[in-house]
Amino acid sequence: MKPTSLVLSSLGALAVTFFCFVSTAGATDEPKDKTQWKITGQLEEACSCDAACPCWFDSKPTKMTCGGGQVLFIEKGNYGKVKLDGLAIANMGQSPEGQTMMNSFGNWNFSYNYIDEKATSEQRKALEAIAGKILPGSASKKTEIRYAAITRKIDGKDHEITLGQYGSFRGHLIEGGLGGSPKIVNPPGADPLHHEYAQGRTSKMAYNDADQNWSWENSNYMYGTFTVDNVQYEKYAAGLAQKMGQMKSEKAAEKQ
Repeated sequence: MKPTSLVLSSLGALAVTFFCFVSTAGATDEPKDKTQWKITGQLEEACSCDAACPCWFDSKPTKMTCGGGQVLFIEKGNYGKVKLDGLAIANMGQSPEGQTMMNSFGNWNFSYNYIDEKATSEQRKALEAIAGKILPGSASKKTEIRYAAITRKIDGKDHEITLGQYGSFRGHLIEGGLGGSPKIVNPPGADPLHHEYAQGRTSKMAYNDADQNWSWENSNYMYGTFTVDNVQYEKYAAGLAQKMGQMKSEKAAEKQ
């Protein structure tokens, strides 16, 4: 899933990216949340589109809609004094027909967040707060929070991720022309979570929540590692706001 921000051209796309970040952060920042947090782990992501993910480059979904999700497996993390080691969070969503995930942000068909069911009550609140800042839970008016067994099985090159009873996907990295796996670095509008990821394909993908019944094969799969914290995301938001201000000024000057 790709879930998170895209900017491809000038002011309009930057505005989409900034809206994405502010929307995901806003729900938990009223009143403004000063809690310091940091998580380190792996990103597992897949969607219905053909590889590589077209939404990051302002291209239309390769099917009528783009549907998919991202799962964050936290190796080490904390939200204030709450430890989050070994837990996971995820998001699943779907764009309207003929629209990218990023340019339709706020108008997705649905956007559901999934919280690791083995987390304690205190940990669940912490995970929900972090998910509200870095996952696109507010991308749609149709939202839900589920508590599910979020698991991962690695068998050689295959990574199989399961969201309890709601869905699963199995993906593997593809080989680059000169060996290794192809990597996408700093895609347009990259948020801290997606600054770099390796490209792959799914063997299968299924999802049966949110009135959906997906069954895909050979679709887009992405894998990455991350270390992100509240400071990075605060700087990210401030930088986007500054860029938007500069572009607005330049656009106003051109009209004079």
